[in-house]
Amino acid sequence: MDEAGQREGQPPQDRVSPRDLLMETVAQGMLALARGRDLLDRCLTDEQGVDDFGYDPELTDDVLLAPLRQLYGKYFRVDVEGLDNIPAEGGALIVANHSGTLPLDALMLQIAVRDHHPAHRALRLLAADLVFELPVLRTLARKAGHTIACMDSALRLLERGELVGVMPEGYKGLGKPFAERYRLRRFGRGGFAAVALRTGSPLVPCSIVGAEEIYPMIADARPLARRLGLPYFPITPTFPLLGPLGALPLPTKWTIRFGEPVRTDHYSPQALEDPMFVHKVSDEVRDTIQETLTAMVRERGSLWSG
Repeated sequence: MDEAGQREGQPPQDRVSPRDLLMETVAQGMLALARGRDLLDRCLTDEQGVDDFGYDPELTDDVLLAPLRQLYGKYFRVDVEGLDNIPAEGGALIVANHSGTLPLDALMLQIAVRDHHPAHRALRLLAADLVFELPVLRTLARKAGHTIACMDSALRLLERGELVGVMPEGYKGLGKPFAERYRLRRFGRGGFAAVALRTGSPLVPCSIVGAEEIYPMIADARPLARRLGLPYFPITPTFPLLGPLGALPLPTKWTIRFGEPVRTDHYSPQALEDPMFVHKVSDEVRDTIQETLTAMVRERGSLWSG
């Protein structure tokens, strides 16, 4: 038989038999299950952290932020502006408004910085105590680089040269009524300004438009909130009327804008000990964010298309 006949009588070398295909599929399935188990273990345990806060950058990028990127790009269609105002390296504090009933704005902010800043910096968010009181959520928050919103944590992160995010309105901003949207609440006692001044870190004002309307809160069932140990219990046009469907956020169009950084490395040590001066710096940042929000709301077109 000639060479051509031999080739005709033989199966192509790139053809895989059903048995081999089955074995390969089973092997890939076992590898996927093993990887899934490993990822689940990493999500639910305190191992694999790269620092004493428990941050796991690989898990955060590949698993925790992955589904949120779909919300960011395709659902909320976030536009981000002023990224060049965020330093490429060294400690800095991003100060943003907070709204939306659920803290999706904090997570969208984290993705904006991680995925779109030229240096792809990790944003270490300061989160409320309630986040770290819930068994699974507290572990996931630590894995994602979040930590309790206190001066000690913020100081340690900034002194290491980390990029830190804070939303000083806290629950008062997150749970504000729809009628008061884009009106900033008080920024507490200015603790974030004190931290920035002590470390000489720049303050980067950040204004987020679009999050206020994802869950229009028309009432707060306070008796129920107290019974559940929550800061508020939102009543919206769709929740709890529509049950689980009411928990879907409305697909508003978002814009995140970073303003020019406020330097803090040129003040005297005496200024840092003056509470009135700290409040003044805090109020200046708050006023900048409020003015920017007002302008952005006035400039935008449709709530759904920007």
